[in-house]
Amino acid sequence: MTSEPSTVDTPLKKLVGEKTAKALASHLDLHTAGDLIYHFPRRYDERGEHTDIRSLDVGEQVTVLAEVQRTAVRPMRQRRGNLLEVTVGDGSGGVLTLTFFGNQAWRERELRPGRWGLFAGKVTEFRGKRQLNGPEYVLLGEGGDGEAAANEEVEEFAGALIPVYPAAAAVPTWVIARCVRVVLDTFTPPEDPLPATVRAARSLVGIDVALREIHRPSSKEALYRARRRLKWDEAFAVQLTLVQRKHRAADWPAKSRPARAGGLLDAFDARLPYELTPGQRTVGGEIAADLATAHPMHRLLQGEVGSGKTVVALRAMLQVVDAGGQAALLAPTEVLAAQHHRGMLDLLGPLARAGELGAADGATRVELVTGSLGAAARRRALAEVAEGRAGIVLGTHALLYEGVDFADLGLVVVDEQHRFGVEQRDALRAKADQPPHVLVMTATPIPRTVAMTVYGDLEISTLSQLPQGRSPIASHVVPAAEKPAFLDRAWRRLREEAAAGHQAYVVCPRIGEGPASEEEPPREDDSGRRPPLAVTEVAPLLAEGPLHGLRIGVLHGRLPADEKDAVMRSFAAGDLDVLVATTVVEVGVDVPNATVMIVLDADRFGVSQLHQLRGRVGRGSAAGLCLLVSEAVEGSSARERLDAVASTTDGFKLAELDLEQRREGDVLGATQSGRRSHLRLLSLLRDADLIRDARAEAIALVEEDPELTRHPALAASVAALVDEERAEYLEKG
Repeated sequence: MTSEPSTVDTPLKKLVGEKTAKALASHLDLHTAGDLIYHFPRRYDERGEHTDIRSLDVGEQVTVLAEVQRTAVRPMRQRRGNLLEVTVGDGSGGVLTLTFFGNQAWRERELRPGRWGLFAGKVTEFRGKRQLNGPEYVLLGEGGDGEAAANEEVEEFAGALIPVYPAAAAVPTWVIARCVRVVLDTFTPPEDPLPATVRAARSLVGIDVALREIHRPSSKEALYRARRRLKWDEAFAVQLTLVQRKHRAADWPAKSRPARAGGLLDAFDARLPYELTPGQRTVGGEIAADLATAHPMHRLLQGEVGSGKTVVALRAMLQVVDAGGQAALLAPTEVLAAQHHRGMLDLLGPLARAGELGAADGATRVELVTGSLGAAARRRALAEVAEGRAGIVLGTHALLYEGVDFADLGLVVVDEQHRFGVEQRDALRAKADQPPHVLVMTATPIPRTVAMTVYGDLEISTLSQLPQGRSPIASHVVPAAEKPAFLDRAWRRLREEAAAGHQAYVVCPRIGEGPASEEEPPREDDSGRRPPLAVTEVAPLLAEGPLHGLRIGVLHGRLPADEKDAVMRSFAAGDLDVLVATTVVEVGVDVPNATVMIVLDADRFGVSQLHQLRGRVGRGSAAGLCLLVSEAVEGSSARERLDAVASTTDGFKLAELDLEQRREGDVLGATQSGRRSHLRLLSLLRDADLIRDARAEAIALVEEDPELTRHPALAASVAALVDEERAEYLEKG
């Protein structure tokens, strides 16, 4: 260990020793002084204030601040020796039992009633009581009198505010706090990256003060100022990246694709069997204007499930075909690509039959390109695309392979963009001679601040109205463990709908035996719960039991493509009563006669996923019903999440709930890139005003210094916070 000045690049082993540095690296991915200094506390506990023990979830790795209430020693039943049980409380009525196995009389003397401590471990449950088995702990002082124990680690918690860090079982929060103190004693901060004018205008403290106060706050006010400054760094870096890219994109050339009177688009509008909603007309006008410019459109089209995004996208594709170009739609699954193909052929009719009997004047062709096409069909489809006869091309990532060449690719439509990797989307854009126009569609509504932070370089259009004829969807939670009779009633309700001539989906989180798939979660979670229910196991049980006599089909991602297509065709034609499926039906599947959706193990799905799934019913004139079956107990966070989904069909409210419950930093692509997220403090919901202010400052700065050449420290900070890989993710998103 060294007492020499340290910088953000100093290896931790020079500062905290080889053994501790190795633990920090292997368990928390912290390697340098900068990594550790930017590993901010998750929260701050205050002696005398309580941690809400009652809100802890079983299976959660936690650190709680609590007071020892009582201890008890009793002999173990299964083996020799004693068991020490220590009851700790948080001052609000919540209690937790700490259990220590073996003869440990010294612990009983140490853990005396009245002593406060930090206790870390995994929450388990035994006979209805929450407990931590053999937790790590550090005691903070004697009997509440504030006198620090004679223990070096307790020095970290001498102040009123006790930092609690994101930790690991092998590296508890108090070890991290001790290491932070060692580093801060020698730390030389980097040059402040924020321009002095911005710091003064926004009343922000310097970087040195912020980094010291966030770890060892001298007061609540000082902590607030430190957090605000560091949040600004994060928001400013992201907004500068987005504003710079928008600025550069304005200089890119693209081929103009203006609307043409009397073309395919006018003919399509004339044959539509229903009126476009005012929202569809407004958004269609925005897209049409973008396509007519000499710069590439980069627009996000978001709208509720069933709001009519596909028709808006098809109208844009027809405008490009009218202007002599081609349009490609990239779908996340073969099921969805095939469904889009059938749907567009039905909507276009003779407008899509160029070269066939009965084709309309000026008709084009709509080609489907997927990995499962036979050799002859593939050769024919690729020739149609390469020679430009296919104006509209639909497919999965198979469109990205070498050998798929376009005559003149003018528009790329990406459906459900969150399902695609960055490289895949970019590969399709690279098939055009000039940057094509890009329309990204999502049925997962995006809160305003998320859009500002993630899609800040895209123009955003929103469809909020549902087309006429769509029916309401009622949603209910079915508590299978507490009230098994409710599950029986759910199956009877499904049978009633089938008897009335309607159809139903039953969705499971897992396919079944075999290798894991991207459409199914892990087999067993950290709390040791049973594996999620599987399609291949549930379908035969339903066929033999509560749904005996109904026509049941199975659909999941491991079926051969032709079999998947056959099952979907059978279901769409009404030849099946029930489809037991994974989330492969989550997007785009449109069967108006389906009125019931039963989601098994619903707590294993995310909020947005449940909202998407629910959108598969109520697409016709009959009302939809969605039943969320779960064993999650009342009062648990999983059950509260399901209750929230059942209580509203407002996708924007649910998107905010989803965001609150996820690590918000993941929106910057940390999940997709497999790297640690760099949004450590910024809350996209709570810090909306700060994000807006940071964007205003970013626009002003980029206008006067587009490449930040006069602000090298700021440019370096942006590069560190939004590294190149993450910037590319944002750009291609």
